[in-house]
Amino acid sequence: MKKNVGNLDKLFRLLIAVVIFLFVYKDKGETNTMQIILLVIAFIFALTSLLNYCPIYSLFGINTCKKNK
Repeated sequence: MKKNVGNLDKLFRLLIAVVIFLFVYKDKGETNTMQIILLVIAFIFALTSLLNYCPIYSLFGINTCKKNK
């Protein structure tokens, strides 16, 4: 897997994952389908951030990594 997620993109993805996670667990009530979907999205954002690879980016040819000189 070639890295295609840059540092700023990585930080943004982690921030979104944390916000979604906190939003879902703020409500101590019964877990519903929307909460599970949001947790899956948060997990995907965190995983792609930690792996520095996004499969959707590779489909569209997007690369947010810095270019080496």
